[in-house]
Amino acid sequence: MESKGLLQSKGLYEYLLETSVYPREPEPLKELRNATANHPWAMMSTAPDAGQLMALLLKLVNAKKTIEIGVFTGYSLLLTALSLPEDGKITAIDLNRESFEIGLPIIRKAGVEHKINFIESAALPILDQLLEVPENEGAFDFAFVDADKVNYLNYHERLLKLLRVGGMVVYDNTLWGGTVAEPDESLVPERQRVSRHYTIELNKSLAADSRIQIAHVPVGDGITICTRLS
Repeated sequence: MESKGLLQSKGLYEYLLETSVYPREPEPLKELRNATANHPWAMMSTAPDAGQLMALLLKLVNAKKTIEIGVFTGYSLLLTALSLPEDGKITAIDLNRESFEIGLPIIRKAGVEHKINFIESAALPILDQLLEVPENEGAFDFAFVDADKVNYLNYHERLLKLLRVGGMVVYDNTLWGGTVAEPDESLVPERQRVSRHYTIELNKSLAADSRIQIAHVPVGDGITICTRLS
């Protein structure tokens, strides 16, 4: 597997995967990763090394109630479902159910479909609906966002209200293929420029946000881990 991120030595990335990631990867996740491999947008799937870190974070916060924005074929969704206790619940939001259907048979076979509430919709209206219910404020333990970069900051404001103090939100693609560090935008492929702009704005905003503690981690395409402090 080619690295989707910034670890440019293929041999080193293969060492990482073969030594530490794949031996610990549950069989349903292997199956879903293989089922996604030939998809024309396979690179949208969560990198397995980033997934391994996320599984650890879910355990560290004792996550039971989570939100996922951007599902694709469901690798990160299945990873989360496998990490939650039997009565755990995931609110999973994506505009496209068709891609989710690729992973759904594997999710069912893994016996975790009952933990998932998949909602085919834009995310902002669903988050606003959740916030209309007072009991939902501060009720979630964890959130994962891998969706349209233009709305990351909009998602952030809503998720901080939905997460409990001590809860975590993880944002994916926060290094955007390394383009965030490119000083000359004209050298960035045109198709990447808009999301690059919004990713740079997100990174600045998260770094300045006193309500959270962050770690910007160069795994996959970059993830930023945020813990709600207040």
